[in-house]
Amino acid sequence: MISREKIASSKRWVIKIGSALLTADGKGLSSDLLGSWVEQIASLRHTGHQVVLVSSGAVAEGMSRMGWQSRPHNLNELQAAAAIGQMGLVQAWEAGFQKFDLHTAQVLLTRDDLEDRSRYLNARSTLRTLLELGVVPVVNENDTVTNDELRFGDNDTLAALVANLIEADLLVLLTDQKGLFDADPRFNPQAKLISQTRVDNPQLDQVAGGSASGLGLGGMVTKVRAARLAARSGTGTVIAAGRQKQVVDAIYRGEDVGTLLVPVQEPQAARKRWLAGQLQPRGSLTIDDGAVRVLREQGSSLLAVGVSDVKGDFARGEVVVCLDKQGSEVARGLVNYDAQETTRLMGVPSSRIEEVLGYVDEDELIHRDNLVLL
Repeated sequence: MISREKIASSKRWVIKIGSALLTADGKGLSSDLLGSWVEQIASLRHTGHQVVLVSSGAVAEGMSRMGWQSRPHNLNELQAAAAIGQMGLVQAWEAGFQKFDLHTAQVLLTRDDLEDRSRYLNARSTLRTLLELGVVPVVNENDTVTNDELRFGDNDTLAALVANLIEADLLVLLTDQKGLFDADPRFNPQAKLISQTRVDNPQLDQVAGGSASGLGLGGMVTKVRAARLAARSGTGTVIAAGRQKQVVDAIYRGEDVGTLLVPVQEPQAARKRWLAGQLQPRGSLTIDDGAVRVLREQGSSLLAVGVSDVKGDFARGEVVVCLDKQGSEVARGLVNYDAQETTRLMGVPSSRIEEVLGYVDEDELIHRDNLVLL
């Protein structure tokens, strides 16, 4: 379970920075703050941490470039502002990280990308590959094409879903507030900062308030919701003040910064619960004794060569049940090929997948990261 003391040893972070911070409360991109965050994230990268950056600010930067004083309400104007602002946003992050010899990659996502199982796996594979290459992915919602009033609902939610996607150890939500308080500090000077609590603490529903800046869509209520979404994969969340000097470094060192929301379950247990209980199986694979042994004893991925029977009409990315020859359930996981393709691959070694199908999506039928033993 995550704790202040264990943060430094965590491997994979998602850091989300809000619109009010990035755009100096609507006055354009804050180069000084952006440079400070880049330096701190670069330091994390150089210590071996993997970091995905979820960056708000496209709409706000577009508004600034166009001289608009208030956030537009018409969808076409919001999309135009996002398209205009995204150019400056990406250029700023790229230029910043280049100073530290780090490459960046722009990743634009929509809700459909994370709800469709096939696209979910594609997004997951892309992000994990970028991280393994040492690249800093800069993620934002693809605002210019979404038709749901640009609401993921917000980049706090997007950041939490990305944390689920890559199984992050820590989600950091940088905001214009110091963290969560036991009362609204704007109206109650006696309000105290909540240093740490469990993510399922019912008090959080009472103390979370709205957005003070008017630039973003989220407030503390969306950050609590995001922390609970992230906890589905066992990810802890820190909500902290983005303007605090060296705030990322302080979080890394385990200092008492912001609010730490601790997940109820360990990462493996949380993911097992998600795969085993929340996703409906769409088919089954019968696997031989050798495959059963390798899965149970070595924690390996499931290869097509170990499959002897396929049932169901499932698509790539949907959950299938793995059965032994007696029909007992061994595991569940997200399959990398659809039912028709899997049938053609039964008993086929990974080296022959391209020969059989004419292409290769993945060498494994179910990757071990997407497979839970039962």
